[in-house]
Amino acid sequence: MKSSKQPRLLYADEEGSIFDHPELRLLCRKGEHVLPPGPKDMIPLPEGSDIFLLPRRNALGMNPENGEFEYLEANPVAAFVSPGHTMTGAAAYLTEPDAGPLPLFAYAAVGYAQGTFWVCASRTDSDPRQQFGNISDQAIERGARSLLKQHPQNRLLQHLAHCALEYCCPAAKNLALGRFEAPLPTARACNANCVGCISWQSDDSRIPPTQERIRFRPTPEEITGIMHTHARSEARPIFSFGQGCEGEPLTEAETIRNAIAQYRDQGGRGTININTNASLPETMAPLARAGLSSIRVSLNSVREELYTPYFRPAGYAFRDVVATIRGAKEQGLFVSLNYLYFPGVNDSEEEFQALADLVEDTRLDFIQLRNLNLDPELYFRIIPAPRTPAMGLANFRKRLRKQFPWIEFGYFNPYHTG
Repeated sequence: MKSSKQPRLLYADEEGSIFDHPELRLLCRKGEHVLPPGPKDMIPLPEGSDIFLLPRRNALGMNPENGEFEYLEANPVAAFVSPGHTMTGAAAYLTEPDAGPLPLFAYAAVGYAQGTFWVCASRTDSDPRQQFGNISDQAIERGARSLLKQHPQNRLLQHLAHCALEYCCPAAKNLALGRFEAPLPTARACNANCVGCISWQSDDSRIPPTQERIRFRPTPEEITGIMHTHARSEARPIFSFGQGCEGEPLTEAETIRNAIAQYRDQGGRGTININTNASLPETMAPLARAGLSSIRVSLNSVREELYTPYFRPAGYAFRDVVATIRGAKEQGLFVSLNYLYFPGVNDSEEEFQALADLVEDTRLDFIQLRNLNLDPELYFRIIPAPRTPAMGLANFRKRLRKQFPWIEFGYFNPYHTG
């Protein structure tokens, strides 16, 4: 923020009313460290963000007179920042004994100063594809109903209409509106058991999934029917397999290959992308020959000791992920990382060096700086603590760009012609 005055701590009562503390200042969490946010860490809270109160936790702030930390017996407040923004500092608080894990969101530190909410985040993509502020729910429903009328027997479209209208999925809403990127969920199963999976959690997990996983395998014709319809509405269409409502799309590589080949053979245009855990290197060549444009590889870390306890792979290892990235580049595909960012972890010196080695080795193209949606305390129970200090998101990006000038940063899958 422009002023040197630190934002005040926010807290909430049980009814959800939010208050700013008259004395205590905002703190944030970076890795396992709690500290005041720096001026480069904060921006005014963007439109479309949500503010949460965190139950069974106590707000934590700093006394500006002596620099000591003090807690309140009141709910802390955190922000889920609107898409296109990456968190620079997580909310700081004290958790009560036996408190359950928080739902699957990112919890950015947020405070109040000069009549404005300030959040620890940075804008990393100006693409408006997940902004719906000026679009009514009725318009989205009309679009979904129109698509269902055009394709009354298409099960995949029925599934996505449900996602748009019941789960308010941004990707499914864009499909209903005929704009930007169209989701194409295909896989019922997964070969990983990610701690932060939003569509499946084990019976003993205390984290509820936020949406339902697809229960059938779409046919290539169901997939291409959606693709052709979307391409008639969007001048620069992007199609993405691998959505939050499915497992790992590469486990359905043959179905996807057939759909892509059919679409391309019928003159289909646009960027065809797969969001993937990159577990099956042997799938890259046949998918590329069929007409795949790009892959986006999800990683919480490029170090195996952090990757494995979060993704919990079944039947593959981190070396397969690297081999898939190499294979995709050898096939001429555009490769992005879906780099699940947590302040103090991904911008640590050791992580930076490992990421630089991967970029140098594979010559990947693009890094999407998305937030890791997970309870911070749960995350630090499953991964080793950072051993080196954090450099901050701004310095992280600056150093990577200087070392690898071709690398682009963003938040969404970019459109490209290959």
